[in-house]
Amino acid sequence: MCKKGKGVLTLLLKKHIIDNNINLIIVMENISENRAGRYRKTLSGEFAYESFIPNDLPPTPPVMMDDKMQTLLSEADRALGGLNVVADLLPDSNYFILSYLRKEATLSSKIEGTKATFVDVAKAQVGVVDEETPNDYREIINYIDAINYGLRRIRKEEFPFSLRLLREIHAKLLSGVRGQHKTPGEFRKSQNWIGGASIRTAHYIPPAAEEIWKSLDNFEKFIHDTRPMPALIKIGIIHSQFETIHPFLDGNGRMGRLLITLLLCHYKILNKPTLYLSEYFSIFRSDYYDRLNAVHEKGDFEGWLKFFLEGVALVAVEATQTARKINSLKEEGIKKISCLSSQSSKRAISLIEKLFSQPVMTVNDVAKGIGITFANANNLVRK
Repeated sequence: MCKKGKGVLTLLLKKHIIDNNINLIIVMENISENRAGRYRKTLSGEFAYESFIPNDLPPTPPVMMDDKMQTLLSEADRALGGLNVVADLLPDSNYFILSYLRKEATLSSKIEGTKATFVDVAKAQVGVVDEETPNDYREIINYIDAINYGLRRIRKEEFPFSLRLLREIHAKLLSGVRGQHKTPGEFRKSQNWIGGASIRTAHYIPPAAEEIWKSLDNFEKFIHDTRPMPALIKIGIIHSQFETIHPFLDGNGRMGRLLITLLLCHYKILNKPTLYLSEYFSIFRSDYYDRLNAVHEKGDFEGWLKFFLEGVALVAVEATQTARKINSLKEEGIKKISCLSSQSSKRAISLIEKLFSQPVMTVNDVAKGIGITFANANNLVRK
């Protein structure tokens, strides 16, 4: 062990097995840390990099709840309350939830480079896939399946919000798509990095594989920590810590974003899964990454949380307005078919209701969905 002056440098020798060869790695741990964690310099031959090891949660000192933070928190809480009311009052909120989830899955996957659109996904879900459909549409469908699986586990099955649940959701997310060979459903056992062509040019390097279990154990405990803390502040911190740990080899971005919606339902802030932030993060992508980077670089939880709360409020207000517009559009459609005969009108109303949750339908889908013959379904569609 070697100590030098005020900035303590600890030299550690570790045996590291790479391709069955035992190499010596010198780890230089700089103990000068901020409240979010510390950087560890690792040297191995000509390779050198700094990985970040996060501190345990909650942050110390605690998040500063200044006037700006309090105002943003109040606005976000109020906006979510309004969204809850509208979602509960909708005659059938399932069509809104399904449409919104499909949009979220498309946008969240687009951030990761997928090219499939909302329409591609809607068509694929009813088996309409052609040569022009991007192959990555399956990634978006997986996102929808993953979040629905998570919601079912924590709500209907009352399964604990745990590391095991995260692994199960991750396995659904990467099943049969790009990243399927990167151990879906398992926490990583090797070093990963964000940005750059190699680890030496990376923008950020998460903790080493042997370090993540301690961080994940604290992460899980913090989710269930009963000490007083506003739920939205807690969710913002959890999202930041998840992205800091980056526990999987692939799919961390999508997992971190769907985690927000799952936690909003888990903490009973939302009665239904009606808030998704991918569009906000996509529009303000540069700010999103800058704020997250400032957490591990400077310990600036406050800057990130203010950005997060602004997004929650903006998206909740927009979602509330969208829900009302969708409901109005549905009612207008029903009014327009009121001139049809009683039987035709009843069938047409059933079709309209079906279309709001499944915007792309074949004639066969119509026949099965509302229980009529193919011929009658074909006539109904033509009307």
